[in-house]
Amino acid sequence: MYARDAAAKSLGIEIDEVGSGYARLSMKIAASMMNGHDFVHGGFIFTLADTAFAYACNSRNERNVALGAQISFVAPGRVGSRLIAVALERSRAGRTGVFDVEVQDENGATIALFRGTSYRIDGTVIGP
Repeated sequence: MYARDAAAKSLGIEIDEVGSGYARLSMKIAASMMNGHDFVHGGFIFTLADTAFAYACNSRNERNVALGAQISFVAPGRVGSRLIAVALERSRAGRTGVFDVEVQDENGATIALFRGTSYRIDGTVIGP
């Protein structure tokens, strides 16, 4: 999946760990990601959280897409910091799943809380 993930690669998002219903990704914050208040633009934080969500819900080699997501920004991100997003599956029933993602900085401070709902579609992530 990462080989085809041009968006994640272009932002420098790295996969630290993936397991069944779990993913840990990180991203170094560049100056180009800052908004007019000199904080990390929320869109980049959302993208990191959404990407961790994607890897967690596709971790069983079943294709999943997002049905919806919401995010709460808790603290500002700063240039030069490394943000870490940890996605955990909370529910899996039928074709849907619910995942929580916490985004922290490298010091463990919570930056954002994200919740995503996935929907399983036909096919596999790896293979035909």
